[in-house]
Amino acid sequence: MNLYFRFFIFFISVGNGLCGERLQIHAKPKPLSKDAITENWPRFLGLHNDGTSKETNLLKSWGKEGPKLIWELKRGETYASPTLAKGKLFSFDLADGNERLECRDPESGKLIWDYKYAVKYRDRFGYSSGPRASPVLDDDILILAGVTAQLRAIEINTAKELWHIDLQKKYGHELGFFGYGPAPFIWKDLVLVNVGGVGKDKSKGVCVAAFDRKTGKEVWVYKDSWGASYSSPIVKKIRGKEVLLVFAGGESRPAHGGLLALDPSSGKLYDRFSWRADSYESVNASVPVVIGEDKVFISECYGKGGALLKFDENYKISVQWEERKFGMHWMTPLVMNDHIYGFSGRNKPDVQFKCAKVSDGSILWQDDMRYQFELNGRDLTLSFFRGSLLRCENRVFGLGEDGVFAEFMLSPKGVKISSQSQLFVAEQSWALPVIHKGLLYISQHTRGFVNDTKPRLMCFDFREESSN
Repeated sequence: MNLYFRFFIFFISVGNGLCGERLQIHAKPKPLSKDAITENWPRFLGLHNDGTSKETNLLKSWGKEGPKLIWELKRGETYASPTLAKGKLFSFDLADGNERLECRDPESGKLIWDYKYAVKYRDRFGYSSGPRASPVLDDDILILAGVTAQLRAIEINTAKELWHIDLQKKYGHELGFFGYGPAPFIWKDLVLVNVGGVGKDKSKGVCVAAFDRKTGKEVWVYKDSWGASYSSPIVKKIRGKEVLLVFAGGESRPAHGGLLALDPSSGKLYDRFSWRADSYESVNASVPVVIGEDKVFISECYGKGGALLKFDENYKISVQWEERKFGMHWMTPLVMNDHIYGFSGRNKPDVQFKCAKVSDGSILWQDDMRYQFELNGRDLTLSFFRGSLLRCENRVFGLGEDGVFAEFMLSPKGVKISSQSQLFVAEQSWALPVIHKGLLYISQHTRGFVNDTKPRLMCFDFREESSN
């Protein structure tokens, strides 16, 4: 009788979607349309390094309850979004004193393998003490950059550690305001890293370095006084040539930093453009956005704002325009039809969604993005605040930092919302939404105000209804 009772309890638990202590499975997703275009999401900003995807056949609309929740996974402390490729999802967080990498099935959330290592770090401002940088996937290898500046290469199929570099010990990196933040970038056989090293007697240290992808051996270094920022380096084509863009600048007195344009194969400096607020307590965190053949938009929110830069035939930088009131905190703005769209501002009260012209930086409109939401019988005024933007072909989706998700209709005349839902009510939802094979992945980073929900990764069915 006792054995039967135990089996009955196990059966009921599985039937209710409980799968392990942390994973809860709610439903199965709809079949993926045969003509759907899909893409991997191997890095923080996706395959194209700008928060865009070419995925199609996505859900056309949804109600106030939001898209169907497929599964949810309780997580520890983290600001890292998941990355996905080759039928695997990777989650990176801090739990029980360990930074934890998990490989899971994207459709079911079920664990395939995990990898952990001990870490000691406490955020001095009271924010999450978990990793900031998402895992970077490249064929059979992934690269991790932990909050204490530990760089690791892991074999994707076996979870075997291939190499490990302590950026603090090897290069004198000094952890900034919020620990180590920039994700590495894999280019060909090189792992490109904003090291932020400090030389002897506070002299110029190794600012950027390239390591062999398979062995971790140092290939080249670029030295500079600018430290490691919270903006991840990217390689993009400018005037037909691949250029490594590093928006650098760590904790320093006086505050300094800016854009570095380097040859990714050798570390040779093309040019260096200073762009950092005068305030000591400031950071560079937004990833540079390449516009057209020869222009790059950079921004920060502590005083300088945004600037559009132009590269000449010798890859020297000139300023096209500056706009102090068009500066992003950490989000990556979208460029559409000669206009830039982004959430501009430093703190919640002063953030506005804005549109600026690429040609001259003039701001065409700004919107507080306020809306009403009933919470436990109280009518609250909320906003998207420091939100993030995801573009899938000609559709744009926004995630507000308190858990609201919506589709935006954007134009130089303003913004309209076609579908909107409050997926949860919790602060610091700062990771970009991720789309992969028609499934939408959204991270909740703090405890919820409603139903006491825990930090979690959620998978939603975002596949369109089948015409069959």
